[in-house]
Amino acid sequence: MALHPPLRLLGIVGSLRRNAHSRAVLLGVRSVLDARVSLSLVGVDLPLYNQDLDDDKPPRAVHDFRKQIAESDALVVSTPEYNHGMPGALKNALDWASRPHGNSVLKGKPFIVVSSSPAFTGGVRAQAQVNETMLAVQALPVPGPQIVIGAIDGKVSNGLLVDGTSLGFITAAIENLLAPRATDNLAEDMVSLA
Repeated sequence: MALHPPLRLLGIVGSLRRNAHSRAVLLGVRSVLDARVSLSLVGVDLPLYNQDLDDDKPPRAVHDFRKQIAESDALVVSTPEYNHGMPGALKNALDWASRPHGNSVLKGKPFIVVSSSPAFTGGVRAQAQVNETMLAVQALPVPGPQIVIGAIDGKVSNGLLVDGTSLGFITAAIENLLAPRATDNLAEDMVSLA
């Protein structure tokens, strides 16, 4: 069996707020990962999508965002829920990443969505919207149950998600990403699991 380098996850922080729960979720996950996985974070503070700017030289922040996605093995999208949906900044970032149509950095990219909310529903409607957008651009959902974290206010301490149950669901989804690494093509392995 071949040894693989660490799985490179990119955590997309779906909120612009400095002390966002979405960031705390990803930082909490990163604190419990073992050496088989690395997790870096990227924000969604990008200019509004404008096709006039989306040419060979897009805005620098967009170029960097796309590059980080392209260089990752898979994504963990952490989103809050705003008014029964995903935040506009996250949708905007996914729109930038979805271009060029049919050949974007999201196409074939395995992804996990984690939603959180102070409400008991845990942002399930935002999660549905993120999944819908990601499926539309041919990204690959990691098989497993939805990961929703209700009552998030009581599950974060010192800027980290500390709730063991929530962390367990997220790390189980990451294990689903690690399991198919029998080949060197993670996206191919994920399709075979679906």
